Amino acid sequence: MVTKEQTAALETLLDNYPNLLPNDRVLIERAYRKAEAAHAGQTRQSGEPYFTHCFEVARILADMKLDAEAIAAALMHDIIEDTPVTAAELRKEFGDKIAAMVEGVTKLDKLPIKESNRRSRNADRGLEYIRKLLLTIEDDVRVVLIKLADRLHNMRTLGYMPEDKQRRIAQETMDIFAPLANRLGIWQIKWELEDLSFRYLEPQAYKTIATSLDERRVDREAYLDEVAKVLRKALASYGINATITGRPKHIYSIYRKMQRKGIPFEQIYDVRALRVIVDAPPQCYLVLGVVHNLWRPIPGEFDDYIAAPKDNFYRSLHTAVLDSNGKTLEIQIRTWEMHEEAEYGIAAHWRYKEGAQKDETFERRLKYLRRLMEFGPEVEDAETFVDAMKTEVFQDRVYIFTPKGDIVDLPAGATPIDFAYHIHTEIGHRCRGAKVHGKLVNLNYTLKTGDQVEIMTSKRGGPSLDWLNPDLGYVKTARALSKIRLWFRKQDRDKHIASGRTVLERELKRLGVLDSLSFEAVAQLFNYDKLDDFLAAVGAGDINGTQITNRILEMEQRERQRAAPLEAKSSSTVLSIDATKGIDLMGMNGMLMSLARCCNPVQGDPIIGYITRGRGVTIHRRDCPNIQAVREPERLIVVGWGGAAQENRYPVPVEIVAYDREGLMRDISTVIADERVNISKVQVSTRQHLATLQVTLEIASAQQLTRILNKIETIPNVIEAHRRSTT
Repeated sequence: MVTKEQTAALETLLDNYPNLLPNDRVLIERAYRKAEAAHAGQTRQSGEPYFTHCFEVARILADMKLDAEAIAAALMHDIIEDTPVTAAELRKEFGDKIAAMVEGVTKLDKLPIKESNRRSRNADRGLEYIRKLLLTIEDDVRVVLIKLADRLHNMRTLGYMPEDKQRRIAQETMDIFAPLANRLGIWQIKWELEDLSFRYLEPQAYKTIATSLDERRVDREAYLDEVAKVLRKALASYGINATITGRPKHIYSIYRKMQRKGIPFEQIYDVRALRVIVDAPPQCYLVLGVVHNLWRPIPGEFDDYIAAPKDNFYRSLHTAVLDSNGKTLEIQIRTWEMHEEAEYGIAAHWRYKEGAQKDETFERRLKYLRRLMEFGPEVEDAETFVDAMKTEVFQDRVYIFTPKGDIVDLPAGATPIDFAYHIHTEIGHRCRGAKVHGKLVNLNYTLKTGDQVEIMTSKRGGPSLDWLNPDLGYVKTARALSKIRLWFRKQDRDKHIASGRTVLERELKRLGVLDSLSFEAVAQLFNYDKLDDFLAAVGAGDINGTQITNRILEMEQRERQRAAPLEAKSSSTVLSIDATKGIDLMGMNGMLMSLARCCNPVQGDPIIGYITRGRGVTIHRRDCPNIQAVREPERLIVVGWGGAAQENRYPVPVEIVAYDREGLMRDISTVIADERVNISKVQVSTRQHLATLQVTLEIASAQQLTRILNKIETIPNVIEAHRRSTT
C-alpha cells in the first residue's frame, strides 16, 4: 500500500528530472520501494526512520542531476550492509552495474583484517574500506560520488552522535572526503564538508566566525547589491548580458586565510565577493576589462584559470579590485559551462541529457585521476595507501620544467629526487645532485611551480637509505618511495644485513642505549624472531631509523606504565607531582629535585631517583653507570615523567664531530633554531682540522632529539652527531 506521503517524497526526487525517460523513472521508483521495504522498522540515532538517510543521499545526487542508475544505487546504498537483501538478489533485480555500485559503497565488516600493533581492528578495517572505495575510481567513479553524498548527509546529522565519534568522523572527513571532493572538482560538496567538519573540530572558532558573518550579513548584502547594479549597468553599455550574484564565502576558507596571514576577522576583506556568469569565454575577458576600467585592480591579485586551469580542471577568472570607496572587492568571472563544472566537477558528466555523446572533459578528468593513482594497486598496506593518497592525490600540485621545457606535475612539497623518479626509475636510482635554474640545490630542496630542474647522475650505484628517512625530507611521493624500497629489496641479502646493522647501531647510539639494549631485543619489538631477518628488513628499507626510534620509545613507555601500578601498590603513599619539574615521586612530596649531570635524562627516558645527603632527590637515567654501581639500593626511589613534563624542556648534551670549515657552527645553529630549540651551552675544540662540538640543547622530547641529530648529520663536513650519556 503506497501512502500519499511516500508518493509525494518520490515526486520531489523526480522533480529534478523534468525530461526523464520512462524506463529511468520506473528504475528509480523500483529502487525507492525496494530500499524503503528493506529498511522498514530501522531507525537512526536521531530516532527518524533509517530510510530517510537513504532518500536524502539520493536527493543530494539528484540535485546534482546524476543519472538514474546512480540515483537507484544511492537509494539502496546501505541495503546489503544493513538488511537481509544480498548482492545476488540485487544483481538479479537491478542488473550488474547498480549491484556493483551498491557493493562498492558497502563497508567491509565481514572482511578478515590483520590487526596492527598500533591500531585497533576497527581502525584497520576503516582504512581498508577507504582504500577499497578510492580504487573504485578506476571502475566506476559514481561509487565515490554516492559515498561523498552519504558522508555529506551523515555530517549534516552528526549532532546526534557522541562527542568522541563526532571528532573522529569530522577529522576523517577533513583529511579524506573534503580533499577527495576537491580533487573531483565538486566545489558544492567540498565546501560544505569542510564547514561541517570545522564546526566539530574547532567549535569555538567556528562560532566566532559564523557570528561575525551573521552580524554583518545585512550590510554586506546591501553593499553587494549596490556594486552589482553598477557593474550590471556598465556591462549592458557594452552589450554584455551577464548574471551577477554575491559569491558565498565559507567559514572554513575564512579561517584558513586568517591562519595563513595571521590576521583577525576584521581584516578579511574578501568576504565581499561577486560572481559574474556569461555565455562564452571571450566575454569573460571583456567583463574583466570592464571591471578593471570601473575599479582599480590590486597588483598580484589576478589569476587566469581559463588559460591555465587548476589541476582539478577548475576554470574561471579571479580578480580583486578597490572600489570607489577604497573597499576590497573580489570578482570571479566564468561561463555557464565553467560554472557547472566548478560546482559539480566530474559529476557534471552525468547531468541528465537526452542522447549520449562522448564527454572529452570527463575523459580528461578520469585519465588524470588514474595517472595520479598509478601507485594504488602496488600498495598492499591500507595505511600506507591512505597516507599516499593524502600526499599524491589530495594535496595541491606544483608544475616543474625539464631542461627541454617539458612540464612535470608533482605533489606540493616534492623534491628533486621525486622529480628524478618521475622522469625515469634509473635516473632516480643514480641521482647524485640537482640544479634549479642552473644553480646547485640540496636533494631535499622543496620544488616550486616554475622551477626548471636538471638532475645530475652517476654511471652506477643506487639510492641511499637516508632517502627513506622522513625526518630528512628527501622524498615526498609514494611513487618514489615504492621504487626506492623495491631497489633495496632486490639487493643481496648479506648486503641488507650489513646495511641494517649499520643503521641499527647508529640509531641506538643516537639514543644513548647502544650498551643497554640488545639488537635482539629491538628485533622482538618488530615481531622478528631471527635477528638477521630483522636486519635484512632494515637494510631493505622496509623499516627505517625513525620507526626504530619510535618503537623503542613506545616500549619504554609501556614498561613505565606496567611498573607504575605494581610499585604504587607496594607503597603506602600516594603519587604526587612536583609541578616545577613535571616528575612523579612516590611519597616524596615537596622534596628538592634536580636532573643528574652525569647522564642528563630527557623527557621520555626511563628514569630513577637517588636520595642524596642534603641535596634532595637527583633524577638519573636507569642505565646511568653511576646508578648501576650504587652501593645503597635502599636510597633509590621510583620516579616517572608526570603530566606537566610535556611543557618542560630538558638539557641534553650532544657531541658533533666534523671537519672544520668556515660557517660550520652557523649551519648547525640554523638546524637547531629551525626546531625551535635553545642552545644553553657550547664548547668547541679543534685538532688537526677536526672540530668537536659539545653542545647542550634544551629538548622537549626524544623524538625531537632524533630529528635534530638526523638533520645535523646531513650538513656538509659533519661526520657524526650523537647524544652523550655521560660527561
